[in-house]
Parts: sequence; structure tokens; C-alpha cells
Amino acid sequence: MIMAMEIPQKMRAIRYFTYGGVDVLRCEEVHVPEAGENEVLVRVHAVGVNPGDWQIRSGLAGDRFKLPYIPGWDVSGVVASVGAGVTSFRPGDAVYGMTVNSGGCAEYVIVPAGHLALKPESIDFVEAAALPQSGFTAWHALFVQGKLETGQTVLINGAAGGVGHLAVQLARWKGARVIGAASARNESYLLDLGVDAFVDYTASLPAEIERSVDIVLDTAGGENVDWLLNTLKPGGRLVPITRGRYSFDNAAKASVTVQEVQFPPIATAYLDELTRLVNGGQLNITIDSMFPLEETGKAHEKSESRRARGKIVIRVLKW
Repeated sequence: MIMAMEIPQKMRAIRYFTYGGVDVLRCEEVHVPEAGENEVLVRVHAVGVNPGDWQIRSGLAGDRFKLPYIPGWDVSGVVASVGAGVTSFRPGDAVYGMTVNSGGCAEYVIVPAGHLALKPESIDFVEAAALPQSGFTAWHALFVQGKLETGQTVLINGAAGGVGHLAVQLARWKGARVIGAASARNESYLLDLGVDAFVDYTASLPAEIERSVDIVLDTAGGENVDWLLNTLKPGGRLVPITRGRYSFDNAAKASVTVQEVQFPPIATAYLDELTRLVNGGQLNITIDSMFPLEETGKAHEKSESRRARGKIVIRVLKW
């Protein structure tokens, strides 16, 4: 390891030794990891919460994750040290990004240099921690998988959530017509965010929305989602970011395509694009709630309720 500042031997971290409810989470002292080749040790300021955090903890994601396990993928903070081969960051740099093996709910975490970027200057560490996975997921689903073009119409299901509210803004920046689908309580929020039309997913589909959409971005998945197929024009595409029970027979009858869920690795280049939009004022992050590290369980419960508007963040550094 090279270019290190003073780093303690021990740190606080949230861990669990078995899958289950939030009661399995423990705040413990553990050893601070060391950065290896092409890795960066980050002094964590804040951690973004994603559905995968509680899905892994509860066992819904299977038992392939090594225990004990430290949750948290999205982080923001300050570079504490860098490993051999890292030339793009140095100690003291304010950064944000995504780990490769979780571990963010701790005072220090290892992140590959290729998964980090300098923190946008226009936002704080809490907002920066909310951005990596959700922002990249929205970008990839809209522009890489969906191939969204200026002038097309996109319907975003779950538009008020962590990925959804960023996808709304990215689609507007691209020049698309944006329809936001969410529960009725989020209508005013989404109209203020800039959607061109709002759909209450608990109500009947408005006639003017049927067969009017080029791309559907489904951030919610689950059961009873075939109504999304009815919004698509022939030749349209449904891009899911989570599992949903879509009828492929109905998709074929409607001449639309349901794509596979993809989990591509994040990269600095994508984060730099998000940074540019944040600093330029085209992308704003909504923070639903913030919890201290010791209350990670409450953050998981809020995420599991599926009622968060925007992002949930855990504050690690006490500032």
C-alpha cells in the first residue's frame, strides 16, 4: 500500500452472522481492511440503501453470500489510502462509488478504483451516497438497454423511488416524453419533478396511455404487472430492473419485447456522466430519510416497506 494517511486498526461496522430480520444486525468493532492493487480505502461518510441490502439480509437473495456479512454497496467519503497501481485518486479526495463485495456499512471500506469517481462538488456526502447504484441503473436501463431517443415516450413504473426519480430526470434530459407511474400520494411530487403525465398504478389504465409508449422502465416488478405491456406500442420494449411476472404470451400477442434483468458492473465513466449532470443542475437527488449507522435496521425496514420517496441513506461519519 502506498500514499497512506493515519488509519486506525479497528472500526465500527454493521455485521450479521445469519440471515433473518433486522434483529440479526450487530454493530461491532472489526479490523480495518487494507487496499490491495488497484484498490482504494475509503473513509466512509455515508452509505446509500438499496433493496438488495434487505433482500440479502433476509435470505431472499439466497445463501451464496459469505457470512459474516457487512451490508452496504453505495458509499461516499474521503480517500484514506490507495493501493499499488492507483494514480487517479489520492488521500484526501472526496469520492463516491460502489463496492464490489458490499461492506459499506462501516467506517472504512475497500472500493476498486474503477468503481469510484470524484464526488460532485454541488452536493454533500449524503446525496452522493444516494447516487451510484440507482443513478447507474437508471442510466443503463434507459440508454444502454432501452436505447431511449429524443422524442420517444417512456413510462417509468415506480417513478417516485430511488431509481425511478432519477430515471425521470435522465429521460427528461434526453428529451423524451415521460409518464410516471406510482401510487396516488406521489402524483404532486412527480409532476413537480417534471413528468408529462401521471398514472396511478392502482387504478385503471387511462385510454390515452394504451399503446402509446416506446419504452417501459419497470423498477417495481412483482405480480400483476402485465398492464405495463398494454401501454407499449407494437415494437416497444419493457426494460425491468427487478424480477416481474410478465406474460410472454401476452407480450408476443402485443408484438412487444420483455428484456432480461441485467446487473452490469459500474464504472468510473458512468459516474463521471452522473457527476456532470448533477453539477449542471439537470439531476437532483431526493433523500427520503437518513439514519445513523447504529440504526441500520430502521433504514432496512423503511426500504422494505417500499414506501420510500427517493433514497434512504445511512450516515456513518458523525459530522
